[in-house]
Amino acid sequence: MTYSTLLTERTGPVLKITTNRPEVLNAQSRVLLEELDHAFQAAVDDNDVRVIILAGAGKHFSAGHDLGSPQEMEDQKKTALEPGFKGEYRRLWERFFENTMRWRDLPKPTIAQVQGYCIMGGMMIASACDIIIASEDAQFADRAVKWGGSHVQYFSMPWDFGPRKTKEYLFTGDFISAADAEKAGLVNRVVPREKLEVETMALAQRIAERDAYALKLAKASVNETQDAQGWRQAMENAFKNYMLTIPHRIEMGTYGPAAREKAPKDRFGVLNKKIG
Repeated sequence: MTYSTLLTERTGPVLKITTNRPEVLNAQSRVLLEELDHAFQAAVDDNDVRVIILAGAGKHFSAGHDLGSPQEMEDQKKTALEPGFKGEYRRLWERFFENTMRWRDLPKPTIAQVQGYCIMGGMMIASACDIIIASEDAQFADRAVKWGGSHVQYFSMPWDFGPRKTKEYLFTGDFISAADAEKAGLVNRVVPREKLEVETMALAQRIAERDAYALKLAKASVNETQDAQGWRQAMENAFKNYMLTIPHRIEMGTYGPAAREKAPKDRFGVLNKKIG
């Protein structure tokens, strides 16, 4: 399949999927997310693919959800859901929670290749991968509290950082360096930017040498251990808490069309609400 927002490349048993919207810092539009879901499933169905790499084109892995690009605004007119809170709940559940939960449970190893910004929705999909390899300039963040939200929809942060560091990062909205993310346990390895692709591919090829069935069950055991500890229930509860902030943010003017209209541009020429 030919994608409009993705690039795919096979290197032996490794499939690399690259989100290809660098002009908006790989912001996640509806089209991108649906194409990514298709590409993941196609990789699962292909017996010759052993490992999947997820990367982002350009300087940044992903600045999060697409809240303001012309392409996304036009697409929303064509694919509008039912109005009101009920429609918004469905949109956010299906597009940002259910999708990401499904990608976390893909039966093949996944590696996020992260550089630059990996924040909000970008941090969500990286966290859903089994392994994260980051360049030294990578920055992570969930900045939702700054705009009256609790956190992102797929909220694995307490499991990735531990409860105390998670509270610090949420309460402040500070960016987290690659080195700090590695120390906390979110990131597996930090490498120089110029070596990021080579190091990620080398690890993927090494993993691909292992038995595919054994890899599948090894991954399942780790994920099921988390599930037995309450991971899945905690994730669903966190999503509901997230949804409870939507009316509050609308009242504050930090959510929806009104927020887009008044949002200033940042130094990258992208809506600040997109970066946050």
